[in-house]
Amino acid sequence: MTLFEELKWRGLIKDTAGEDLEKIINGCDATFYWGTDPTADSLHIGHYSSLVTAKRLAKAGHHPILLIGGATGLIGDPRPTAEREIISKETLNKNLEGIKKQVSDVFGGNVTIVNNYDWIKEFDFIDFLREVGKYINVNYMLSKDIIERRLETGITFAEFAYTLIQGYDFLHLYESKNCVMQVEGSDQWGNITTGLELIKKKLGKDAYAFTMPLILDSNGNKFGKSEGNALWLDKNKTSSYALYQYLINSSDEKVEEYLKVFTFLSKEEIENVMKRHNEKKEERIAQKTLAKEFITDLHGKEEYEKAVKISEALFSGKVKELSKEEILIGFKDVPSFAVEEGTKLIDMLIDNGICSSKREAREFLNAGSISINDEKVSDENLEINKSMAIGDEVIVIKRGKKKNYIGHIK
Repeated sequence: MTLFEELKWRGLIKDTAGEDLEKIINGCDATFYWGTDPTADSLHIGHYSSLVTAKRLAKAGHHPILLIGGATGLIGDPRPTAEREIISKETLNKNLEGIKKQVSDVFGGNVTIVNNYDWIKEFDFIDFLREVGKYINVNYMLSKDIIERRLETGITFAEFAYTLIQGYDFLHLYESKNCVMQVEGSDQWGNITTGLELIKKKLGKDAYAFTMPLILDSNGNKFGKSEGNALWLDKNKTSSYALYQYLINSSDEKVEEYLKVFTFLSKEEIENVMKRHNEKKEERIAQKTLAKEFITDLHGKEEYEKAVKISEALFSGKVKELSKEEILIGFKDVPSFAVEEGTKLIDMLIDNGICSSKREAREFLNAGSISINDEKVSDENLEINKSMAIGDEVIVIKRGKKKNYIGHIK
């Protein structure tokens, strides 16, 4: 397959612009850009499909520019329902630095990173209207899908003008860095075409673009902060273990799509994985392959192996094989509490809501339903002490098969 054919096969091309786009992509020597606004200090899995596509183009010989919207981030692009919350310049700059480092790490430093504030700040309002605004018809802007949907409920001038700034970004990069192609998620098509229009009207030149379909979760929602389902690329915000758990639990209906979009496995390799997966679906071969490829590429082999270790230890009842740090990662979202050394077991169970009464606690203890660090306990007078803790601090209390708690011995 040519590169263009591969991108089509992976489902990574939706909208296109430019008669010679296929030739440009297969030529493997074009400068292109992808952009994002620094609305958080980390990108998330919703951005990662674009990053991987950009990395795929770079591996083929194209030259990537990653634009971080220091200017556009101060406004916020129009959302379908309401205006975005304005963030402070201090927060934006902190977010910007975090994303710069993250993107550089993903590309191994082999990427040009720019900030559109560096050139937008040079405009005064009148100059911007003369140099940009006069070339874009209001009727043309009103026809943009995202703007049209907001007209009934109302849209601010700042949001309305957002497309002019992003359009100018493309023009600026075309002139200053010979950037001839823009690559974005499909929700940015309206802004992309504004850039194409500016380049055509001001320079008399043709530029190129394609968009990628938005990647959806198994419920049909896009990944993102505003959707409440963000899986952050920063391992300190979403651990490799949490990412592993999400990927390993991908539905059979979505996993092949994710393999095509998020991994660098070839067509033949993916087809082989799916063949083996469909023969023994209970083994979740496709999901395991997805998790391995995704996490190894993003965070490295060591982080992937740590995620597997934590997962297998928790599943097989081998908590003691984990370090305190690994336990806290694996049980990040379970209830936790401090417990004084010397506290009796039955008091700890009642005081922290593990059991509702002494009677219930005794019933669970006698039935063998309470364990500490995967060892069943039955003596209600057992005193909690640091000798039973992992890392001299942490104990994992289980009630039945599904209720987990973390105790920090003080």
